[in-house]
Amino acid sequence: MKINMIGSVGSGKSTLGRRISSEMGIPLYELDNVVWQRNESGDIRNSPEVRDKEFNRIIKQKDWIIEGVHHTWTTNGFREADIIIYLDTPVMVRNWRILKRFTVQKLGFEKGNYKQTWSMLRKMYQWNYQFEKVSKPEIMNILKPHGDKLKIITDNRSIKEITL
Repeated sequence: MKINMIGSVGSGKSTLGRRISSEMGIPLYELDNVVWQRNESGDIRNSPEVRDKEFNRIIKQKDWIIEGVHHTWTTNGFREADIIIYLDTPVMVRNWRILKRFTVQKLGFEKGNYKQTWSMLRKMYQWNYQFEKVSKPEIMNILKPHGDKLKIITDNRSIKEITL
């Protein structure tokens, strides 16, 4: 099974991806970890060549779940996926989740992929609003040819409604 999940920051991709991965025994890959080389001293952006090589390695596997907001360089993932899940959660729900994640990780109750800073929180909110105006229309256009395998959900808890 190959599942491609896409949505804005705070839409619930990681949470849903972990749940499906656990229930189905399918490896989960976060696209942010393909874009960034994680280091204690700070993240370093991978070159497009390194990023694309790793992405293509992932999608050549028998089973996978990939999740992220990235859509311009990941079109092969949409083509290879058996199911595409687009998480179209409301902006205010995402805003709450962004703040909750920031607080929980800033206080050390949960480990994140990056250091939570006030600057990063501000960027998350900017990306969230930009997603509605710019990325969402682009993504919907990219996904048009894949309508037969596209599942749009407005709440990541409603995955039970989708037949995987």
